[in-house]
Amino acid sequence: MAATGKPVIVSTGMASLSDIEEALTKLKENGCPAMCVLRCVSAYPTKVEDTHLRTIQKIEDVFGVVPGLSDHTLTTATAVAAVALGARCIEKHLTMSRSLGGEDATFSIEPAEFKKMVDDIRIAEAALGEVKFGGVEGEVRIFRRSIFAIKGIKKGEAFVENENVRSIRPGCGMHSRHMVDIVGKCARVDIESGTPMDWDLVTRSVEEPVRKKSKKL
Repeated sequence: MAATGKPVIVSTGMASLSDIEEALTKLKENGCPAMCVLRCVSAYPTKVEDTHLRTIQKIEDVFGVVPGLSDHTLTTATAVAAVALGARCIEKHLTMSRSLGGEDATFSIEPAEFKKMVDDIRIAEAALGEVKFGGVEGEVRIFRRSIFAIKGIKKGEAFVENENVRSIRPGCGMHSRHMVDIVGKCARVDIESGTPMDWDLVTRSVEEPVRKKSKKL
C-alpha cells in the first residue's frame, strides 16, 4: 500500500502504541506520503465509555499524523465529540436499512442518521472556530455599557453622574471606566441628550478657569 504513493488510512483497533509506531514507520520507509490514524475499538458494538476519545489528541501529538475515529458505537454523538477533540476523519458503518439484517446491521446507521451525523459535525466544526477572547462582532456594541449624555448639556456645564451622564447600553460611547475621569469636567460644546460621550466633548474641570495667554514683552 505504501508503494502506491497514495495516502493511507490506518485503523488502530487493538494495536498498542508500539504497534502503531511500527506500522507507521514501515509505511514511511516504503514511500507513503501521508497517513491518517483512526482511534478504533475492536468491539461491535462499542460501549461509549470504552471509546476513550482523548486518545485522538495523543495520536496527533505523538505521531504528527491526521487523526480520526473508527466508530462502532450505537450513537453519532461520539463522532461529533471526536471532531471537537481534533478528529478530521470519521468512519461509521452504514446500512440502507437495519431491517435488511447482516453481520454489521445492529451497529450500523441508516442514511437519515448518517446525514444528521454529518450535519452535527459541520455544526461542531463551525462552533470550534479559533482562539478568541471578548465579544463577537456587534455583541460588544449591543450588550456593553458606555457613557451617554442623558439630557441636554450646555457648553461649559459640568458632568454629573446620573444627572446628565450615565453608563448605559449600547457600548458605542466612552468606556464606563472613564466616568470617574469626566465627572467634574465640563462640556466643550453643547451636547444633545442621547449622545454617546467622547473625549472630544470633554474640556477642563469646573475649578480650572479659562486663562488667556499673556502677551510677551
